[in-house]
Amino acid sequence: MGSVPGNYRSIDFVIPATVTEDEVLGLLRAVIDPELGADIVSLGMVPAVRVEPDGRVVVTVKLTIGGCPLRAQIKKDVESRVAVHPAVTDVHIEWGEMNSEERSEVMLKARWNAREHAPDTEIPQTCRVLAVASGKGGVGKSSVTVNLAAAVAAQGFIVGVLDADIWGFSVPRLLGIDEPLEALPVAGSDKPKIIPNEITVGRGLTQGTLKVVSTGFLVGEDTALMWRGLMLTKAVEQFLRDVHWGELDYLFIDMPPGTGDVQMGLARMLPRTDLLIVTTPALAAQKVAARAADMARRSFLRVSGVIENMSSFTCEHGESYALFGEGGGQALADQIGVPLLGQVPLEPAVSAGGDAGTPVALDGTGAAAGVFRTIAARIVDDIAPPTNMAGCSARMLHLVEDALAAKDAALAANDAVQSSES
Repeated sequence: MGSVPGNYRSIDFVIPATVTEDEVLGLLRAVIDPELGADIVSLGMVPAVRVEPDGRVVVTVKLTIGGCPLRAQIKKDVESRVAVHPAVTDVHIEWGEMNSEERSEVMLKARWNAREHAPDTEIPQTCRVLAVASGKGGVGKSSVTVNLAAAVAAQGFIVGVLDADIWGFSVPRLLGIDEPLEALPVAGSDKPKIIPNEITVGRGLTQGTLKVVSTGFLVGEDTALMWRGLMLTKAVEQFLRDVHWGELDYLFIDMPPGTGDVQMGLARMLPRTDLLIVTTPALAAQKVAARAADMARRSFLRVSGVIENMSSFTCEHGESYALFGEGGGQALADQIGVPLLGQVPLEPAVSAGGDAGTPVALDGTGAAAGVFRTIAARIVDDIAPPTNMAGCSARMLHLVEDALAAKDAALAANDAVQSSES
């Protein structure tokens, strides 16, 4: 273990050689049943976990109904969450279906959790959380965040944008928003909540909404925030707990560069977060970005893909130049074992759109705009598909209960009328 000058001690990170059943269950607590609003372990949906000598993990998952449309999402989340453990070689799921007694017990647990355990954040359990991270500054991470969020919203979704780069906030300018945030009374809360700024994007049936929060709305654009680690973490915590986000399909978080307090705080507050790593083609940027991926996995967060920004520049004569090198994005993706989601070319239109507050992904016609829209479509279709709860037995049970309650109320009212008439 290397020495560190001063009063600090270095820490060795030891990669475990084996995985235990308790560790697997701990990882599975990050898998949320979106409809019931709790993790599948506390709900009793994981009756058994088996770890084989070769590192293969077998997880038994019982669904409320065999044909639940959330099955594919739960499968993907279980596999990806367990697979982050370095000692896991493979993940296999054995499916089961609950009987009527088990379904009733799950519903009771869900109601108890909803009553006794208020959510730690204001982010809905059905929201897909994507943190856009990088190992170093200057790779265009904020621009990527804003363009992807806008492109996803333009598909008809409600998308939150949280500017967690507290020191280097740039989201307000990139989206052309300068209105200060307000705190207003909110139903169900004993104190006022911060209301995000909102803008509408897209047109017609695919019109969506962006809800945006940033420290840039609280201080002037030229104000230097001289905050230290604890204050940075508290600021992000406030944005997650004291902002009335309301309905959200997606939340994109523009992370500060590096592997510091904000990253560790996010892993603690939103363990279901998926990371998108942004790098440039340069070898140096790739090596630094790998550290961000390493920290994510040490925190048992899933890295969903790599985006290579500023990949090349094409002049007006059609000649392409690799101004920042080439191959870094693919090399990083291969190194950490995730897909390369796209290579965004270096185009003046991206910078101009950011300066004007109009993301190029919305109405741009160049190659960069097309790449952003392609990555956004891949996020929605494959990387983090929106939650579809229609047809789940839990929802049907709620509907049945509501109908029975309405019937009982109607019968009681009828009895009261008959009693008064007699």
